[in-house]
Amino acid sequence: MLSTESKKHIDREVAKYPADQKQSAVMSALRIAQEEHGWLSTEVMNAVAEYLEMPAIAVYEVATFYEMYNLKPMGRHKLTVCTNLPCALSGATEFCQRLKDKLGIGFGEVTADGEFGLKEGQCFGACGDAPVLLVNNHKMHSFMDEEKLDALLQELKS
Repeated sequence: MLSTESKKHIDREVAKYPADQKQSAVMSALRIAQEEHGWLSTEVMNAVAEYLEMPAIAVYEVATFYEMYNLKPMGRHKLTVCTNLPCALSGATEFCQRLKDKLGIGFGEVTADGEFGLKEGQCFGACGDAPVLLVNNHKMHSFMDEEKLDALLQELKS
């Protein structure tokens, strides 16, 4: 379930901790596994648990607690919008509605073509940049408006 390349990346994360505490790299290992597979199936989480020599339930607990992990396919591009109060007060609520309307889906859903998934986020640490959109947990877009949204969606479709 984990490629040789993913295992090399996980090994680099494991090396940051004492030898008897491999499980400390579980969050990084889940991120790496998710990058490889697009989401975390039970089989993928089991492979992470086996590789880190830890109980599978402990891996499930981490994966289900943090919202950056996908426990189901979330499309080629996962779009996460911060909806915490500071962002909501700065236009995130209205932005979310426009985004839902454009994509024709709600939070936790994926477009019919599998291109986009939509999630609600809790805090990206960029309250002053609201509304804020995170693409695939990696690239943050600040001060989102309709024009920026249209350009981003077009870019991601290409």
